[in-house]
Amino acid sequence: MSFFKEFKEFAMRGNVIDLAVGIIIGAAFGKIVSSFVNDVIMPPIGLLLGNMDFSNLAIKLKDATETSEAVLLRYGVFINNIVDFLIVAFAIFLVIKGVNSMKRKQEQVPPPPPAKTNQELLLEEIRDILKLRN
Repeated sequence: MSFFKEFKEFAMRGNVIDLAVGIIIGAAFGKIVSSFVNDVIMPPIGLLLGNMDFSNLAIKLKDATETSEAVLLRYGVFINNIVDFLIVAFAIFLVIKGVNSMKRKQEQVPPPPPAKTNQELLLEEIRDILKLRN
């Protein structure tokens, strides 16, 4: 089998395509969460803490010179990223919790008994007739 044919079979499997779709949606979801944290959540928190902008919080490790920029330890951006992570983790937790509860509901419902075949129905009729004769 040629290399390209084998690769095509691998790439066209359902799992690989599902994974690609998941990655694309995950990237888009990450942008939405980042915007939500930076533009919706952090401004009110900063306002409550005295007009503090978390994205500008930093510790200056080295001053800027004519040839180089200042070296900053930007812990405010790190705080924003932690909030991003917590929101994504909570959203994933809710999705997994929903999927697990749906699985539990499916497991609790017993499957209906299989329909009786014509042969079984005829045998039951014969059995009932034989019982009546005795």
